[in-house]
Amino acid sequence: MKQKYALLSMFLFLAVAPLFAQSGKIQGFVTTSDGKPAPYITITVEGTQHAVQSDDRGYYEIKNIKPGSWTLLLSAAETTNQQKSITLTKGATLKVDFVINETAQQLDAVLVNAHKSIEHASVSLRLKTPLLETPQNIQVIDQATLAQQQVISMSDGLVRNVSGATRVEHWGDLYANITTRGSQIQAFRNGFNVVASYWGPLTEDMSFVDRVEFVKGPAGFMLANGDPSGLYNIVTKKPTGTTKGAIDLTLGSFDLYRGSLDLDGSLSKDKKVLYRLNMAAQNRGSHRDFEYNNRYVLAPVISYQLDPNTKVTLEYNGQFAKMTEVGSYYIFSKSGYGTYPRNLSFTNPGLPPTRINDQSGYLTFEHAFNTNWKITAQGAYFNYNQTGMSSWPSMMDSTTGHLIRNIGIWDAKSNMALGQVFLNGEFHTGSIRHRVLAGVDAANKKYYADWGQSHDLDSMGALFDPTHPDYGTPVNGYPEFDRSKPLEERAVAAGGIQTQRYSSVYIQDELAFFHDRLRWTLAGRYTDVSQIYGTGTDYSKARHFTPRTGLSYSINKNLAVYGLYDQAFIPQSGTLSNGGKIKPITGSNMELGIKKSWLHDRWQTTLSVYRILKQNELTADPDAPNPNQPTSIVLGEKVARGVEFDIRGIILPGFTAIANYAFTESMITKVAAGAAGSYTVGEIVPGYAKHTSNAWLSYELQEGALQGLGISGGFTSLIDRHTGWSTQGQQLPDYFKLDAGLFYTRNRYRFTLNLFNVLNSYLYTGSYYELPAVYGDWSSVKPAYYYQTEPPRNLRFSVSYRF
Repeated sequence: MKQKYALLSMFLFLAVAPLFAQSGKIQGFVTTSDGKPAPYITITVEGTQHAVQSDDRGYYEIKNIKPGSWTLLLSAAETTNQQKSITLTKGATLKVDFVINETAQQLDAVLVNAHKSIEHASVSLRLKTPLLETPQNIQVIDQATLAQQQVISMSDGLVRNVSGATRVEHWGDLYANITTRGSQIQAFRNGFNVVASYWGPLTEDMSFVDRVEFVKGPAGFMLANGDPSGLYNIVTKKPTGTTKGAIDLTLGSFDLYRGSLDLDGSLSKDKKVLYRLNMAAQNRGSHRDFEYNNRYVLAPVISYQLDPNTKVTLEYNGQFAKMTEVGSYYIFSKSGYGTYPRNLSFTNPGLPPTRINDQSGYLTFEHAFNTNWKITAQGAYFNYNQTGMSSWPSMMDSTTGHLIRNIGIWDAKSNMALGQVFLNGEFHTGSIRHRVLAGVDAANKKYYADWGQSHDLDSMGALFDPTHPDYGTPVNGYPEFDRSKPLEERAVAAGGIQTQRYSSVYIQDELAFFHDRLRWTLAGRYTDVSQIYGTGTDYSKARHFTPRTGLSYSINKNLAVYGLYDQAFIPQSGTLSNGGKIKPITGSNMELGIKKSWLHDRWQTTLSVYRILKQNELTADPDAPNPNQPTSIVLGEKVARGVEFDIRGIILPGFTAIANYAFTESMITKVAAGAAGSYTVGEIVPGYAKHTSNAWLSYELQEGALQGLGISGGFTSLIDRHTGWSTQGQQLPDYFKLDAGLFYTRNRYRFTLNLFNVLNSYLYTGSYYELPAVYGDWSSVKPAYYYQTEPPRNLRFSVSYRF
């Protein structure tokens, strides 16, 4: 029998070998005009599907080319195309080198705007395995995407690039509050969980952001505590070692004036001391009257290479905002959503601004023992200070819809100290490759808020009429709040204390079999958490061990399938309506997926299906008097399940695409005693859209007199939307937004013009709500829908200069 198989194998080899012997191979190097390697340059054999990109050494190789005369095409974003005619003989290896016109410094600037394939997650995600082989759905939004879509903050339409991600409650440009897979996901920055309260953190300005990584499903195995539905990780810009800079100026509708500066370089001749400095400033109005959000940003970074294997990085992020009071963007109506003009505002022009100072510092130490083992230690301190107000009505006349506008104090501060140490290593036991991740992380988070004082702008004899608004001096004047006592003391009286301490230890081993084709992940985390919410002084404590296992199999080098099982244990923040103690979320996640890289890694697709079970999760109390100061109830148990599909990359030379679709369903399976009057088994969990789809397409002319000119556009569609707080009353209608743009790249300049909401659709988000129809009498509540409009058709124009 063995002889038969041997003869058959030999026969097949002899039959096929001549075919390969007849084909040839082309290889070579691409270099810059100053003799440096030129990575990410595309080499194509004209008239065929053979296309590759040069690697970090500038090397490329194209195999299995039939003998004959061909034309090689060289192309890359913002570089001059080249072509060379070649003749390839049977079985020959032809060496063809290219030299591009740009220097290494110019090319580095060009690559900032190029849609190059991202093969690995950032260092802060701690993964050494390529994204294609990781048993989890991870989507990365790079700088090129941010620039082309003119995204200037986390709340500025960025979520369109990720399947299933939405912002059900927009919160203006204050908090991102992103929802996916049926829950609000956690916010991370450089691998740290930066959530100190339900409302934070302040949306990150994109001036200091290098990329945004969306991790679908649980991620406790590699980061601090996170929600089973996922997280997003902001990766800030770091020094690259190449001297370069960028200036960006943006003008837009509704008084948007913005400028940013990015400087990157070396402070020493030996390039051991590097720096990165990002600054930005903006004045930003709104399509709603009297609303504004001005901000400036300062983000310096210094890194010091102690020796070839050891580096220390020191970083600071400062964001300083001056804006209208929190909640100014909400409109209330007795009749339903979208019943008033889009520019209507319930704020008053004489109110003082809310000021926010959001500062954070990081110290990172990295040491590689050798090529296989590396240790990373990093600490961070976050300080958030807010002095301002929030607005929410006191009552609404159920007949006329006239109301009393109320202004409440909202002073807040947050201090977070976080630390992490983790070890990455790789070794073999026989033919089995082990890739180990082990570490510890700890955090101490404190949040204090005073929302215990309020002031009515209007009175029963002079209600505010939304149909004929009067923005003169309010009949009750402007508020004067007592800030004589320290905020910590005021927070005790207001019930605005949220404190959390936790520490965790974890270990993960990825075992690879059959020459790395099959990868089996085994991991476990032990977490100890203590927390206080409201006015209490006693810590509620919990400890838990959570296991994780995952399988990933490479069918070939461009196609992988995976499966994942993970348990959840996540501390959660909030204040219970009944004053009880809050327990961490527990549950489990199961996920299956398939990942594919196409045409030599030029574009990628991910398809995943999942089921998430969550217990003890808090949800908003529908009977809470003020969503700006919400209280919560324990829901009981819920199951979220769905399907997600993402595609991104260079489909054809000059044609890039980002598209995604998600089906999401979240249902209540058990109701806790405290939620029995508000929710029932089988009911949907509010706060998501069942069908979410997005696309952003771009095409840039690759040659000719108009080379560098491009057109782009995209849409967002939300079908079967469920409001963020309640399943009562009217649900939100379907949502469709269309955007389009033009851009032109020439040498070091880039001009971008986008028209948002092309169809001028009346777009909004909101929820069912109830307000007293008689002042001070909460037994007289009547429907009072609230909603927040999005801008009508508007323009944004940017000029970028790279040097």
